[in-house]
Amino acid sequence: MMAKKVAVIGAGVSGLISLKCCVDEGLEPTCFERTEDIGGLWRFKENVEDGRASIYHSVITNTSKEMSCFSDFPMPEDFPNFLHNSKLLEYFRIFAKKFDLLKYIQFQTTVISVKKRPDFASSGQWEVYTQSNGKEQRAVFDAVMVCSGHHIQPHLPLKSFPGIERFQGQYFHSRQYKHPVGFEGKRVLVVGIGNSAADIASELSKTAAQVFISTRHGSWVLSRISEDGYPWDMVFHTRFSSMLRNVLPRTVVKWMMEQQMNRWFNHENYGLVPQNKYCYFSFCCMLIPAKVAWCCLSLLRSHLLW
Repeated sequence: MMAKKVAVIGAGVSGLISLKCCVDEGLEPTCFERTEDIGGLWRFKENVEDGRASIYHSVITNTSKEMSCFSDFPMPEDFPNFLHNSKLLEYFRIFAKKFDLLKYIQFQTTVISVKKRPDFASSGQWEVYTQSNGKEQRAVFDAVMVCSGHHIQPHLPLKSFPGIERFQGQYFHSRQYKHPVGFEGKRVLVVGIGNSAADIASELSKTAAQVFISTRHGSWVLSRISEDGYPWDMVFHTRFSSMLRNVLPRTVVKWMMEQQMNRWFNHENYGLVPQNKYCYFSFCCMLIPAKVAWCCLSLLRSHLLW
């Protein structure tokens, strides 16, 4: 029986692991990558390119190498706990070489369209149209894996900023940010308080005259480093925390969450307490140290016995 043919669109982190899984399962994959190299989002380039994710030079992972590596391929021991984007790309190259994945990738090949075949109901096959060096090609596959990412199109709602057309300064999406050079002595407003906003604001604070962060709903802020210097995700993403999420009442979880989030600093003092705390339950319930959790379980048990 002939191996099933699989089209993999994109050679970033998802595309690479999809390729390996296909090979492990005895499938016949072909990966189409529109650029000249692997890495996707994690391959830094000085210029912003249409249709491709873009990162700033200083990007460091917010999850540790222990929790970010592929399950069957640990990262080198000499790699830091949290990786600069160049280090993560190096890991992808080691991974691709180890499992000989590059031979399955067609670089500088753009997927134009993916369509069901006329006999799809019986065959389950797809027609994939690609373009490379000005030539279009068509190939038939038994399955298609879309691994093109979701950080390609920036969201810049200028209509939400009345009068922006009269603003004399520079404004742009974080996708266009690359370096702090050029912001010396300027006053900068960063809109949002996600990972990119916090990174950029922190970096610019060392160069600009003053940096402001604007947040509509607030946010819990935590460090990459947790108790005893361990990476936060290794400490908190455990089976025990998952069990607590399913066992404890919401009111107890809410209290535990707020206690933990405010251990670093009091969010209320900075106007950062999230307006809708309940939206953070599923996330923050996993951010509970064992000492706090056992204390709460003991209190809960005492209350039930009483």
